[in-house]
Amino acid sequence: MTHENALRAQPPAGSSDPAGPRAHRRRRRAIAAILVLRRGWVLMSERATFGAELRRLRRAAGISLTEFAARTHYSKGYLSKVETGLAVPNAAFAEACERELQLSGALTALLPREPAKRRTRPDARPSGLPPATTVFTGRAAEFQAVRSALEADGGVCVISGMGGIGKTELAKRIAHRLEAGFADGCVFLDLRGHSPGETADEPSAVHDRLLRRLGVPATRIPSDPHDRAMVYQSRLRGRSLLLVLDNAASAAQVRPLLPAEPKCRVLITSRSRLSSLDDTRHVALDVLDTPSAVDLFVSLTGTAPGEVVTRVVERCAGLPLAIRIAAARLSAHPTWTVDELDRRLAAEAERLGELDDGERSLLAAFRLSLRQLSPAEARLFGLLALHPGADLDLHAATALSALPARETDRLLNRLHDAYLLTQPAPDRYGFHDLLKLFAADVVTERDGAFRRLMDFAVQVAAHGDHLLTSRRFVRKRIFGEHPPEPMPLDDETALSWFRAEWRGLVSLCRAAGERGEHERCWQLAYFLRGFFFTAKLWDPWKATHRWARASAQALGDRWVLATTTTNLGVALVDSGDVEAAFACYDEALTLYRELGDEHGESMALAHRAWADHYSGKHTEALRDFQHAQAFYARTGNRRNAAITDRGIALVLIPLGRAPEAAALAASTLTTFNELGLDLDAAMALNCLGWAWFHAGHHDRATTAYHDAADRARACGSSYETARAYTGIGNIAAARGEHALAADFWERADDVHPDLNPLMVGETRVRWGS
Repeated sequence: MTHENALRAQPPAGSSDPAGPRAHRRRRRAIAAILVLRRGWVLMSERATFGAELRRLRRAAGISLTEFAARTHYSKGYLSKVETGLAVPNAAFAEACERELQLSGALTALLPREPAKRRTRPDARPSGLPPATTVFTGRAAEFQAVRSALEADGGVCVISGMGGIGKTELAKRIAHRLEAGFADGCVFLDLRGHSPGETADEPSAVHDRLLRRLGVPATRIPSDPHDRAMVYQSRLRGRSLLLVLDNAASAAQVRPLLPAEPKCRVLITSRSRLSSLDDTRHVALDVLDTPSAVDLFVSLTGTAPGEVVTRVVERCAGLPLAIRIAAARLSAHPTWTVDELDRRLAAEAERLGELDDGERSLLAAFRLSLRQLSPAEARLFGLLALHPGADLDLHAATALSALPARETDRLLNRLHDAYLLTQPAPDRYGFHDLLKLFAADVVTERDGAFRRLMDFAVQVAAHGDHLLTSRRFVRKRIFGEHPPEPMPLDDETALSWFRAEWRGLVSLCRAAGERGEHERCWQLAYFLRGFFFTAKLWDPWKATHRWARASAQALGDRWVLATTTTNLGVALVDSGDVEAAFACYDEALTLYRELGDEHGESMALAHRAWADHYSGKHTEALRDFQHAQAFYARTGNRRNAAITDRGIALVLIPLGRAPEAAALAASTLTTFNELGLDLDAAMALNCLGWAWFHAGHHDRATTAYHDAADRARACGSSYETARAYTGIGNIAAARGEHALAADFWERADDVHPDLNPLMVGETRVRWGS
């Protein structure tokens, strides 16, 4: 008779057992003990078999226990116990090991038939983790951060991020890894914070669901919310439980669900930051970097990585949900190639509609995020998409919202907390690329808000340009009945504002032209010109003025066309494209003469003189400079007269009149100092140094160049600073001080590399050309 049968056997009715009932009970207990030992030996044997095979395979692959722990995200101690048969492996652990060892089923087949059950109390052990996806890339740093948070005292961690970023998948993956370390298992609960067609669960309702999962009969769950919360906390006392609260709507929803039991741990996911949860570790998920995004797409589709795949994941903006949908669409259409998928995603207007595989939709995911906003927040979310730049500041957002700055700031913070805005810098906000496409579709008050933004941009740019290039001729601007609120700037903050905003202003200039706001288009280009000259940003300078020319033509305003064309010529000359500049100046001169605008004609002649000078036509240049100078002297325009004299000084040098040029340059310096024109003063000092260098007075030239460098640094001109350093290096080289020359030339390269020899005489001397 087997031990099991012997255990079940009972003495026949009416028979007598010589040893009596007590002996029979002792025999049953002995047999039961044998069975327990036997089953334990079988289970230990199965564990040992699994662990021994794992150890053999790991060592054969040349992977240390420490490295294997890092790869699988299981602790080194747990791995050691599994390999020695002291810990129970589960299916998730086996799968992780097989993936790292590039096996298929070899370890899963060795899993123990009866997992050991550690208990802290006789209640039912809850479980129910949903399966984790088999394809998962990146997130190693975030995985470790969450794991560290859950292992620390308190053990509460929030994974937050925008919709579709992969919060739930990461949480499930971590929970599967950690579940074996909790004696009472794991509970996974969707709080329905952002679920289609549902409202977020109230804490009381969640308490009810949790208590049922913990084995509490419905009849014993109190109806009063406070009593129910107390029962919930009491049922967790003494337990070791991992609680995963997915899809949380707010900190208020989550706070009553946090266990008081220190052996319990809580992992929360949310589209909000839940920053008011104290003593909680927060891990924010960002989009995948390009290599991880490509790896995810390739793993899902089996395609080979390449340029087109990279372009597809970039069109998905690194958002895991978008990449998974795109991969699903490709897999569902056997006739499609990756090129066809890329073609369908290319058009921004159609992209969100294409990212829909029938069951998952990016539009639907974004609409759920929008649903959590107040009307004021949703309105601002849409309005911000009207700004075509990569990001914007509070002032621009306030112009769009037409609300007080404080209220706009509050709404911006709320949108950022909801992961509907990014914050690339402390005072700037932006969009994820796909969210911006979505926001552009939900905005309702387009034209009025865009005009407010353009009015603001032109007004501040005009003010900043005035501070950078005071006394420049400016045509009157019209802002309508309600001009935007002025933004305070001074000489320092004006330059900082342009440096921070110029990319967005360039985008606005282009958008204004495309939307038919032609007045604002040319005006914005006009007021960017001074900063572009200072910073030597030639490409955006030329681009904005070409758009402004198109706007001037659309307006039929010949003065605007002539002025914009002249300023485009300056950009072309300054960047070395002298021939194209001549064409601009000839066109502008014709227009000014037709208009009878002597000021404009003189300005165009003076600019054309610079082009003649750089082309080696010094006599022609001197003639045009002198023509313009006569007009400026007659009209009392001291600024333009001094600028023209500086040009004349530069022309006199190649004509063999260097001492005369030095005297003229020095006289312009006096005027620029009196007018407070620091950049022009720095340019005059460089001109003076250049004249004294050619006159053979190296000491005077060195002094002038050093003064030029100081003034140029003070006003933020790296170009004039580099020019001054190059001049000092030339003088040192002429004196045979080659180490000193090399030092100053290196400084010039560090400040502003690649000064054009066509435009900068000092550079021609340096390179002997």
